[in-house]
Amino acid sequence: MRYLITGATGFVGGRIARRLREQGHEVVALARNPTKAGELRSIGVEVHPGDVTDKESMRKPMTGVDGVFHVAGWFKFGGRDRADAERTNVEGTRNVLELMTELGVPKGVYTSTIVVFGDTHGKVVDETYRHDGPWLTEYERTKWKAHYEVAERMIRKGLPLVIVQPGVVYGPGDTSRIRPMLLQYLKGKLRAVPQGVAQSWTYIDDVADGHLRAMERGRPGESYILGGPSHTLIEAFEIAERITGIPAPRFHPSPRFLRAVAAVTRSEWLRVAAGVTYLASSAKARRELGYEPRSLEAGLRETLGHEMALLGQSARPEGPTIATVPTEGVAE
Repeated sequence: MRYLITGATGFVGGRIARRLREQGHEVVALARNPTKAGELRSIGVEVHPGDVTDKESMRKPMTGVDGVFHVAGWFKFGGRDRADAERTNVEGTRNVLELMTELGVPKGVYTSTIVVFGDTHGKVVDETYRHDGPWLTEYERTKWKAHYEVAERMIRKGLPLVIVQPGVVYGPGDTSRIRPMLLQYLKGKLRAVPQGVAQSWTYIDDVADGHLRAMERGRPGESYILGGPSHTLIEAFEIAERITGIPAPRFHPSPRFLRAVAAVTRSEWLRVAAGVTYLASSAKARRELGYEPRSLEAGLRETLGHEMALLGQSARPEGPTIATVPTEGVAE
């Protein structure tokens, strides 16, 4: 089979490309900057210059494919040019899905997110749940718009599309806001972890596997949550302490305090850190796709082992924990 992937130079898209190649599929990747796609070429991926915001740049590489994985997206906290979010997440998705229709692509998988559900306030929700605002971040707003006003609308017009909704994705090679926190922790420089923050943790290999299963087994028109076990951020670092022996931060600022600071600083990161929960059940994906996410301890063991090797660590570092929770995070 021949598949096109948008966002293949990113964390999730790159892992999907590798898994497809391991299974013997032909893979076509779009890259805004093909010079950064050397790793993809090394595994036999066919790289084409293209951008989801330029519909015609995708026409030739998408022609004749058996399926499309639309993974590309904009993800920043506090980005100055927020018009980029609209162009990439909303208009870019519209371009990809319209072109799929024009070219008669047999099936597609669109990467949404459980963030479209907004703050679930401690409740573990499923695919039937819907939140229509307000939004804590521009990422939430534009991914919601792409999911409900673009992807679902195209599905109702007959597009054979499956939507997948990962939780927070982490693992070796992570480019999200999670990695800087883990690195601060491993260096003994993470001073605080906020109270109340909780999310469904999805290990990178599991989310890539879920995408492939959605292409193979997912029912067009359906959404599947590709989450993982639900844990608070405090619990995650307690698990990390058991794995590494490095003490977890003991200072846990309250949601009320962080909301007050966020109101002054207008920090999107602090708004999300103020006791917000992104929790969702993967029961449907388990049942219909055979999706099996691993435990957070198993995933963190792999992730922390990878990062410690890069840092040259084999034992607990010297000195107290002495840094702050980052006020901004960026993930492309």
